[in-house]
Amino acid sequence: MDDQVLVADIGEGEADWRRKPAWLKVPMPGNDSYREVKDMLRGLSLHTVCEEARCPNIGECFGHRTATFMILGRICTRACRFCAVETGRPTGLDTEEPERVAGAVAQLGLRHVVVTSVARDELADGGASIFAATIRAVRAQAPDCRVEVLIPDFQGDLDALRVVLDAGPDILNHNIETSRRLTPRVRAKARYDRTLELLARARQHGRPGLRTKSGFMVGLGESRDECLETMRDLRAADVDILTVGQYLRPSAKHIPLVRYWTPAEFAGLKEAALGMGFRHCESGPLVRSSYHAHEQVEAAG
Repeated sequence: MDDQVLVADIGEGEADWRRKPAWLKVPMPGNDSYREVKDMLRGLSLHTVCEEARCPNIGECFGHRTATFMILGRICTRACRFCAVETGRPTGLDTEEPERVAGAVAQLGLRHVVVTSVARDELADGGASIFAATIRAVRAQAPDCRVEVLIPDFQGDLDALRVVLDAGPDILNHNIETSRRLTPRVRAKARYDRTLELLARARQHGRPGLRTKSGFMVGLGESRDECLETMRDLRAADVDILTVGQYLRPSAKHIPLVRYWTPAEFAGLKEAALGMGFRHCESGPLVRSSYHAHEQVEAAG
């Protein structure tokens, strides 16, 4: 097969999501560090987006003793059509979770941690107070660790955003996920312009030195011009770091995959992003927002 888009004739506008090109194949996880991290997380009753979202990089990340912690439980109140995280009605709030996350960060000896969450739209602050408590707990137990948070949109509640920012994260990430045209089909309850406003407000109200970050997927039917439009919109919101990765359909129940973008196309998007003024762009088939997160921030300066 040459370096062209892989699309099988299984239906108009749909690719064979089970038949991946060579550049998307990764080794099976299973080294000692992988098992150690997995056992530690289970022992502390912690969740990771690596597992819940079926990230293809889990073997590499766990193997290097890194993980993206997912707080506020494992049940999401939203049903985004691209996401493998379980949807339903969460119950309760684990106020001791921030200390356990911080303990895991200290035990792993992390210098950079990413903390994300499910959407908890039923909570008055969307879980912002737990994000803030987690940031403070990490600062207390692992003071040399840089803290990146990948937050939901809090339904546009700017007071909730300020609660997170006042806790002093080093990087605030909120993913735009897809183009303006595709947002209603792809993201449940989310709004394209609300994401841009959140990112712009984070820049305005965050402490000096705060880096902002966002990312999107390709392969859902967007055009290259739509990708460039999304990138320009993020730059207008003064976003520092951009991630671009391939959508991988988790199951037949999720939104169809339209096509696989080639490595050369990802390289072209990175070149365009840097030309627009992003401090750093991580663009590639296996890129996810927290993949090599520490290196992304260091590259951004």
